Amino acid sequence: MPPIPENQQQALVSRLMQACGGSYSPQTRRKYFISGPQWAAAYQGQALFHAPTRPPIGFESVIRHLGEIGIGWWTTHDTDVIPTEALGQDRQAEIVASIRKALVESGVACSMVTTETFYHAVWAASPAAEAPEVREYAKFRVRNTVDIGHELGARFAVYWPGTLGYYVQGAIEETATLRWYADALNAACERDIEVAARRGRPTLQHCLEAKPFEPQAEILLPTSDAMLAFIASGLLSHPEMVGLNPEYLHELMWGAAPRAALARALLAGKLFHFDINDGYRLKHDVDIGIGLVNPLDWLNVLVLLRSHGYQGPFNLDFKPPRTTSQFGVFAVSFPTAVDRFITLWEMAGEAIADPIINEATAALKAGGPAAGAHDAEAIARANRELLTLHELIAHRLVQILIGQHRGRVFSIG
Repeated sequence: MPPIPENQQQALVSRLMQACGGSYSPQTRRKYFISGPQWAAAYQGQALFHAPTRPPIGFESVIRHLGEIGIGWWTTHDTDVIPTEALGQDRQAEIVASIRKALVESGVACSMVTTETFYHAVWAASPAAEAPEVREYAKFRVRNTVDIGHELGARFAVYWPGTLGYYVQGAIEETATLRWYADALNAACERDIEVAARRGRPTLQHCLEAKPFEPQAEILLPTSDAMLAFIASGLLSHPEMVGLNPEYLHELMWGAAPRAALARALLAGKLFHFDINDGYRLKHDVDIGIGLVNPLDWLNVLVLLRSHGYQGPFNLDFKPPRTTSQFGVFAVSFPTAVDRFITLWEMAGEAIADPIINEATAALKAGGPAAGAHDAEAIARANRELLTLHELIAHRLVQILIGQHRGRVFSIG
C-alpha cells in the first residue's frame, strides 16, 4: 500500500469504521443511561512523562459531538469548564448559562458534577489539610459544585479524594484527616438540602470514588470497601445521602474483583453511580475503553448489575489513547465504547435468560440427595458431580460472549 496522504486519512478511518459494522444508531444509544465526561473527551493525551498529542477542545464542541453520537448525558469537574479564579464569581454564572445553552441545543443533559480537589497546588496536602484555611476553601468548592449541579439539573455529585493521604511516614494524623474530610462532605450535603428545598428539586446523590494508587504514596480511602466503612463511621451528618461511585479499573488495579466490590455496594444499598472503563491488574490508571481488555469479566459485571436492577448511570471514564487523533476521539473512541457497552449489556440479559445457565444454577442450589446433616464426607459425595457445573457455566458465558452458542464455529482444514 502506498503512503496515505494526510487529507485522505480521516476518510480511511471513517470507511474502515463503517466496514467494522456492529454500530448502533444515535437513537438506540440514547436509550441507555450512558454519560460522557468533559475530561475524557477533552483529554489531550498528556501524562506524567508524555506531552499532549491532541489540541484543546471546549465544552461546546464536546457536548455537540456527544449529542451527535447519541450519548445523552454529560458530566464535568468544576474546573474542567470554569477557571479556578472564576469559581463563585459572576464569570461562573456566565459560563454555566453557556453550558445550559449548549446542552439544550444538542439534546444532552447534565447528569453529574464533581469537584477537582487534586490538581491545584492548594490541594498539595489534600482538601483535609492541617491548615484551616485549606479546609474552609475545600468546603467552599464542594458547596459551589452543589450550586453548579442544581443550576445544570444534575442528579449526582462525585468526590474523588485522591490526595487524601501522605507521601512520608508520620506526616499526618489519619483520624483527624478523616474527620476533616467528613466535615467537607457534611458541608456539601447541608448546602444541597438548602438549595434543593429552595429550587423544589430532589437533593443530589453524593458519591465517593475510591482509587488504590496515586497521586499520594499512601491513600486513606483506597477502596470501595474503605469508603463503605467511612460512610458508616458516624462522621457523616447525612450518611443516607452518600454512596459510592466505584470505578471498574480502580477496583481491578489493586488485584481485586470489580464484580465483588459492586456486590458489596449493592448489599449496602450504596451503589449510586458507576465509572466504566478497562485496564490491567496491578498496573497504573490506564483508563482503557470498556471491553478492550476484560470482555468476559465485563459480561459478568453486567449480569450482576442487571440481575439486581441497577438503574444508575454508566459514566465513560476512560482516556482515548494518545495515538488517537482529535477526529478519532469522536469518530472511533466514544462511539465504539458505547457500542461495546450496549452489546455487553444485552448479552448479559441473554445470559440471565439462558436455559442452560439457569438449569445449572438451579441444580447447584438444589444440591445432591439428602445426606447426614453432620456427615462431611456424605455431603461432599452428594454434591461432588454437581460442582463441575461451575466450569460449565463459565464455558457457557464464553460461548455467549463469542457467539458460539449460536453455532459460531470454524472449519479446521
